[in-house]
Amino acid sequence: MTALLIGLGNPDRGDDGIGVEVARRVAALAPQGVDVLEVEDPSSLLDTWAGAGHVVVVDAMTSERAPGTVLTFDATQGAVPTGGWAAGGTHALGLTAAVELSRVLGRLPSSLVLVGVEVDGAQAASTHGEGLSAELSAAVGPSVEAVLRALEGGAR
Repeated sequence: MTALLIGLGNPDRGDDGIGVEVARRVAALAPQGVDVLEVEDPSSLLDTWAGAGHVVVVDAMTSERAPGTVLTFDATQGAVPTGGWAAGGTHALGLTAAVELSRVLGRLPSSLVLVGVEVDGAQAASTHGEGLSAELSAAVGPSVEAVLRALEGGAR
């Protein structure tokens, strides 16, 4: 079975590009049986993952955690916690809304793991054209490891 890895975000918007950067790093490892996509608009996920088997999405998130913190959540086990992947920032419809809308419409993949990398929300919104912050650059390695575990079915 082929797994699908989706790097969500915009690499031209500073830390919002963490999902794409992590997906690119995983793709460079060339894991067998994994298709990798870069997606900027979460609303397109409804069509992208409809009918898919195992999907992992990596994206920036904001909550009360320190920048660079990596969290993994199995979205098939219940509603996605609000706050982390809420709408706003560069997305009119956030990842949480895309997941929950897919759930209601019966378009959720049979396995969906979200890997979130905590960003500084205030800083992320003001870094157009800049690369990742030092905290997020340091989180790329642990994020790649979390994604690889999730792709293997070992999400925690």
